[in-house]
Amino acid sequence: MQNDVLIIGGGAAGLLAAGIAARRGLRVTVLEKNDRPARKLMITGKGRCNVTNACTLVNDLMDNIPENNRFLYSAFSRFMPYDMMELLESLGVELKIERGNRVFPVTDRAVTVVDALVKYAKTGGAVLRTGVTVKNLVFENGAVTGAEDLNGTFYPAENVIVATGGKSYPQTGSTGDGYRFAQSAGHTVVSPRPSLVPLETDNKVWRQAQGLSLKNIAITVTDTENYKEVYSDFGELLFTHFGVSGPVILSASAHLRDVVPDRYELRIDLKPALSTEKLDARIVRDFAKYANKSLGNALCELLPRSLIPVIVTLSGLDGQMKANQVTKEMRGELVYLLKNMTARITRTRPIEEAIVTAGGVKTAEIDPKTMQSKLCKGLYFAGEVIDVDAYTGGFNLQIAFSTGAQSGRSVAASGR
Repeated sequence: MQNDVLIIGGGAAGLLAAGIAARRGLRVTVLEKNDRPARKLMITGKGRCNVTNACTLVNDLMDNIPENNRFLYSAFSRFMPYDMMELLESLGVELKIERGNRVFPVTDRAVTVVDALVKYAKTGGAVLRTGVTVKNLVFENGAVTGAEDLNGTFYPAENVIVATGGKSYPQTGSTGDGYRFAQSAGHTVVSPRPSLVPLETDNKVWRQAQGLSLKNIAITVTDTENYKEVYSDFGELLFTHFGVSGPVILSASAHLRDVVPDRYELRIDLKPALSTEKLDARIVRDFAKYANKSLGNALCELLPRSLIPVIVTLSGLDGQMKANQVTKEMRGELVYLLKNMTARITRTRPIEEAIVTAGGVKTAEIDPKTMQSKLCKGLYFAGEVIDVDAYTGGFNLQIAFSTGAQSGRSVAASGR
């Protein structure tokens, strides 16, 4: 069967594009390599699915995209978060807004969103074929004519939308196939790199606290090449066996470019709500209360148990000395440490562990008003395969939805 539109990838961008294109009366087929669509969407937001961010201005979206944000202006203008929220609610998905305008389904289950998107595509008339791995695109006279799968089956199509995702979480099907398809059409692919990813550090002492999550800390990341502050944030951090993770770290990673050992320094303020003077006064009170206890035991009310040996080791003090033996100078060094735990970032974790992929098909080679290739007729791109990524908070999924909507409403309309 000749398709008007063939969509490679049944994720967030692909399903939305399918639903919109099919409702325009086009014959649409979605090819998904997994046995069920939207596998990556199922694990977003720790399985709860932070579906978008409830900001109301295009500039608010743009401010949360570190690179190539102008490319998305048209797509965002035509399909905003409130459009996505309205669509989901029309499909029976009740939504709620949490801290930072993060939008989640009331069920707190990503499958609720996935089922709704699948329903939207199918009820529009799109055909979903799962378990189909596309091998390559087929071209003729500078235009795409369809795709061929691993079994040699040819799927003819007037137009092809590549919505295959990036390279993060390859177990969900995002294995970088879209980059290969784009290159076969003559496109430039900006080298994929991890974004929203945990960070490895050189401070092995920190690893003694692995598994510990701290909810109210502040971090600052500094570029040691020019000693400029790259990023600062307040929130939750997780110590791991390799370094650090958690929401503030994932957000910080999106701001780091060209990560090489020792270039970036991470500083953690364990007590951001307390000034140096107030923290010192707090420690004075605790040490007076536990005057005959060891230093480690005297910190029991100030710090989580698993963090105490880390702090004692980093301070260079004898953990067995009595609290009443700690001098003013020693206390001052302890206060400074609690406000300035530092380590050098050695590298990011592998791209396979990243939430999203930075890099991808070069935006200058895609028409932002249609998402169609400027190099190959009938070829479109949507979602993470494009060289755009955002900070945490639902912005990356909104990129997928907006670019998916842009391609779905533009495909075939631009002509051949």
